[in-house]
Amino acid sequence: KSNSTILILGESGTGKELVAGEIHARSERSNGKLVNINCGAIPAEILESELFGHIKGAFTGAISNRMGKFEASDNGSIFLDEIGDMPILLQVKLLRVLQTKLIEPVGSNQAKSIDTRVIAATHKNLETLVKEGKFREDLFYRLNVIPVKIPSLRERKEDIPLMIRFFIDKYMSGNKANAISFTCDA
Repeated sequence: KSNSTILILGESGTGKELVAGEIHARSERSNGKLVNINCGAIPAEILESELFGHIKGAFTGAISNRMGKFEASDNGSIFLDEIGDMPILLQVKLLRVLQTKLIEPVGSNQAKSIDTRVIAATHKNLETLVKEGKFREDLFYRLNVIPVKIPSLRERKEDIPLMIRFFIDKYMSGNKANAISFTCDA
């Protein structure tokens, strides 16, 4: 129920997005939105506008003002997935947002106050990226307030039967097929 920033660490496919959703759902901010953005899937030149919004005329194609993900998550949470892929220049701007709780849309010189809880996730080793100069140390410490390490599936094999049952139920009911089951050996 804390408002602290959370850093979810784990390999791809371990369920980091599900964990972020549960953290938000169990928080005091659960009545607000949980806004997701994959920092690794959006080109750097577009990511800033996606995060902070932009004003009309800020760049070619900016035909109207557009709200960014931070503003959309005001009074809720923002999930910054694959934070380890964020370009270093944008890391500086994110650090400022975490410190000041202010965003500045691209092309604007007026800051907007936001009240957003940040939940970040990565499959990368941020400490190694810090040593290599690819991730800002000060941002790492701002994000790593409450670290949550999700073990890989090979480290939690007892979850496999639960997952098999979940997927069987999901796909069988959607396809109106007869129920199937697996033996423990399978």
